[in-house]
Amino acid sequence: MLKPITVMMSASGSQFAPGIIKCFKDNGEREITVIGGDMSNDPTNKFLVDKFYTVPAAKDPKYVDVLLDICKKEHVDIFVPQMSAELPVLLENIKRFDEAGVKVSMTRNDSLYIANNKLRLFEFMSAHGIPVSKYSIINSIDDFDSAIRKIGYPDKPVCVKLTESSGARGVRIIDDSKSKYEIFAHEKPDSFYISYDDMKKTLEEAEIFSELMVMEYLSGDEYDVDLVAENGKVLYMAGRRNPVMVMSITQESILEKNDEAYSIAEAVVERLGLDGNIGIDFKFAEDGSCRLLEINPRIDATVSIFAAGGLNLPYLQVKRLMGEELPSVDIKYGTRLKRRYLETFTDASGELINW
Repeated sequence: MLKPITVMMSASGSQFAPGIIKCFKDNGEREITVIGGDMSNDPTNKFLVDKFYTVPAAKDPKYVDVLLDICKKEHVDIFVPQMSAELPVLLENIKRFDEAGVKVSMTRNDSLYIANNKLRLFEFMSAHGIPVSKYSIINSIDDFDSAIRKIGYPDKPVCVKLTESSGARGVRIIDDSKSKYEIFAHEKPDSFYISYDDMKKTLEEAEIFSELMVMEYLSGDEYDVDLVAENGKVLYMAGRRNPVMVMSITQESILEKNDEAYSIAEAVVERLGLDGNIGIDFKFAEDGSCRLLEINPRIDATVSIFAAGGLNLPYLQVKRLMGEELPSVDIKYGTRLKRRYLETFTDASGELINW
């Protein structure tokens, strides 16, 4: 057995946290103590990790101070961020973590700001000859009509999204061929579809107009490439097709290799010099080609499927940060994931109910 270590992760009370925690715990060669931090003080949070702390929002001026205090108190070896919104804050304070002896698992150069912004990423890809979907920019309500028509509306549906968002926030598909009644009667309330008029009215209500981009709508399945990189070099990589999604959360997934997506992923990672756990989101177009949508310069929510298929990406990144020899792996393509609910119960005082 290797030397035990302590890992702290943010957003440890999230829906996807149990799978990531299992990746750390069930590594097969060492004991890992997992410290959790989350904005929510829900009593069930403390039963997911070895020790839990309530922390402020990433934009709170005290966020980094609180994290460092916890890391020092718990002798944390590695801090693993789970939220895109916290990455710029951590990068700005990376030296403070270094001085405290805490390794932060993330890209440590300014390319992070490109990877974390959908529009900057598309502009970067276009400038470096990497295939990219047709897109346009919306800086004000006055740009709205010309931008969506440039991409093909009304003949084709288009996708409008905030350039800095995650978890399906700030994403809509404008498709006037969709009946509002059909959406009402046959689709769940989490549908992305919206009419032209409703989208425009929504944007007109914005007190501060946030930067938007519009791109062609891709009708195929989502496909993700998850990887571990070292300063722009891909060390481990595998892909998964996601035939069933609910508000960006994968409900069904299968490990599949796609050479086109792998090639794009390697090119983007190399040119940006990305580091650590990275998730790259793609979608299939009507012609079967794979188009890059965005990059998550952090661990993806559904990374546990890779561990089930022989590629424990969160733990391999831990080994890399610890300076240990990295093993060869045998990825079991065809591995499937099916999500179902599993509840945690607590009593009125917040104690666990084993039911």
